[in-house]
Amino acid sequence: MLGDLLANVRKKKPLIHTITTYVTANDCANMVIACGAAPIMADDPAEAAQVTSICAGLDINLGTLTERKAQSMHLAGIRSNELQHPVILDPVGVGASSFRRETVARLLKDVRFTAIRGNISEVRTIADAVEEHPRGVDADRALAVTEETLDRAVEEIKGYALKLKTVVAVTGAIDIVTDGERAFVIRNGHPMLSDVTGTGCQLSALVAAFCAANPGSVLEATAEAVCAMGLAGQIAHTRMTEQDGNATYRNYVIDAIYNMTPEDLERGANYEVR
Repeated sequence: MLGDLLANVRKKKPLIHTITTYVTANDCANMVIACGAAPIMADDPAEAAQVTSICAGLDINLGTLTERKAQSMHLAGIRSNELQHPVILDPVGVGASSFRRETVARLLKDVRFTAIRGNISEVRTIADAVEEHPRGVDADRALAVTEETLDRAVEEIKGYALKLKTVVAVTGAIDIVTDGERAFVIRNGHPMLSDVTGTGCQLSALVAAFCAANPGSVLEATAEAVCAMGLAGQIAHTRMTEQDGNATYRNYVIDAIYNMTPEDLERGANYEVR
């Protein structure tokens, strides 16, 4: 059962080192707690490698990137590789500046990533499918994965996974998670998730927790984390009233993960494998 992957997170309670954006750090920490893991945030080069040594997984998020954070990401990533801990990359807005592209290029050169999670624009950029994409964190609608473009998108994203030698999770209206051979096509989620800043950041932290607790099933762990986040978005929306808005919805999403059982996830995960 894929729901067993969530059960493993709750049983093992992995400590996850998250170097993330200050915009969503609190939400990411609460999401990690909600799934049954434990968060630690340390983004100074003086301690990044040492802190990651006591953790079971590392989540690197480019959100509010600085030179200091870039150095910490590099040091922590190398140390995690030495310890054979999973490392997740969330290349937020990678096409927005040369600094972001150069940072990712250096990370890809020196750090082995277990999984990369981003929107289609970000993943295309780091796979060198496009040179630049200045829109920042939002995916270009012209590139969005739809039912009409799904077959082509699956093959395209499989190619990115093979090129980057890692599991790639492209999230959007339809999510695709692949190791280059198999692809999970996931149809969980709700449009209101896009009204909350940082749901992608929360998901990347969730992926780190799932991979840390299930190191032998990285593809499945990544896919199940994506299913869990999408399902949480659906459950959260059922609780909304006319007086509620995106702030309430954000809390309901975290609550949904907190209260989700392996059986709930098994029943609610809406995916196919191609």
